[in-house]
Amino acid sequence: MKRSSEFGMVHPLLVSTILLSLVVLGLGGFSIWAYLNYQDQKNNVDAKVSVAVAAAQQEQSDADQASFNEQEKLPTRQLVGPTDLGQVKLSYPKTWSVYVDKDGSNNTYEAYLYPLIVPPLDSDTAYALRISIIGTSYEDVLSGYNKRIKDGKLKANSVTVSNVDGTRLDGAFSDTITGSMVIFKIRDKTLEVYTESTEYQTDFDNIVLPSLEFTK
Repeated sequence: MKRSSEFGMVHPLLVSTILLSLVVLGLGGFSIWAYLNYQDQKNNVDAKVSVAVAAAQQEQSDADQASFNEQEKLPTRQLVGPTDLGQVKLSYPKTWSVYVDKDGSNNTYEAYLYPLIVPPLDSDTAYALRISIIGTSYEDVLSGYNKRIKDGKLKANSVTVSNVDGTRLDGAFSDTITGSMVIFKIRDKTLEVYTESTEYQTDFDNIVLPSLEFTK
């Protein structure tokens, strides 16, 4: 009777061994999961760090290139128009070239400026800078932009250069040209100085306009 009772009992040591084995297996599984999760997180972090480093390096490279490009513009050069047409003077980056299409001999002056080489006039290029002195009256030139000003495509503000009041226009001059222009009356003619692209807006505002002068 006693032997039968002992045979049906589970030995405490066996229970402990089984429980310990389960704990060990559980800890082992958790350790593997934790390690794999750590490796995954580490790889993700390493990837993010690599992307951040690459982005920072590219940003620094772009900043260095931008700084170099700005330095390359200096010292500036000066353009001087015909004496009998107000002797317009202004500075421009030395990396730009100038093409004078009309030299003022017929009471009209037209100059085009662009980095390195000035594209042909029939190329539909948005020039970095254009200077025009034309026989059309100041009032008639302005009236040609009234509709765009009224439609909100152009914004008009007053501007003064060489003690002469003029008008500055900013915005879309056409469906393909967006930039800025200043217009002044010089004697019986009109001076127009403008950039045809916002790409050159900083040069227009910081180099060209501050140096602009003429004889009224």
